[in-house]
Amino acid sequence: MAVSLPSPQRKGRISVEECLERRRSVRTYKNAPLSAAEIGQLVWAAQGITSPEKQRTAPSAGALYPLEVYVVVGVGDGLAPGVYRYEPFRHQLLPLSSGDVRKQMAAAALDQDCVRDASVIIVFTAVYRRTMRKYGDRGVRYVDMEAGHAAQNVLLQAVALGLVSVPVAAFDPSAVSRILKPGSGEEPIYLVCLGRPR
Repeated sequence: MAVSLPSPQRKGRISVEECLERRRSVRTYKNAPLSAAEIGQLVWAAQGITSPEKQRTAPSAGALYPLEVYVVVGVGDGLAPGVYRYEPFRHQLLPLSSGDVRKQMAAAALDQDCVRDASVIIVFTAVYRRTMRKYGDRGVRYVDMEAGHAAQNVLLQAVALGLVSVPVAAFDPSAVSRILKPGSGEEPIYLVCLGRPR
């Protein structure tokens, strides 16, 4: 059953400039849960809908939106451990599997402690063909740029929420796919580990 998320906040407590100044890669976290509201705010920052025309928080070449967002919850307040897929049009999480898979995710990411210890891991997958149909081989570059835009949104949103994070690119996409079981043609391309500061 889908998990409806609290409506995202449109006004923060600190400025974008402060978030830029404070953003650092942090690889250690408290063993403490993130709330459904915090997780909802993070995934909204990644790919949330921001207009009646269904535009999103991150720019997308041709408005083709090739990214999908998954949430691996290890420690959540009101969200059971498991793997979820973000549905931006309804701002909800669709549960895909239950149980804490952070150890498996860490094994897929060269045994990085930050992956094992994060309260939540946001995983971006890409469906390259969505963009390549229009832009050919250049579409690969456009999709990768979009993933960078979306991930930076998450990193800055984490700062605004008083959370810490680190982006991770060193992982085996096939191993991550075996854990997530994403849709056809989706390739995991980016992880963001999140938690509370120690």
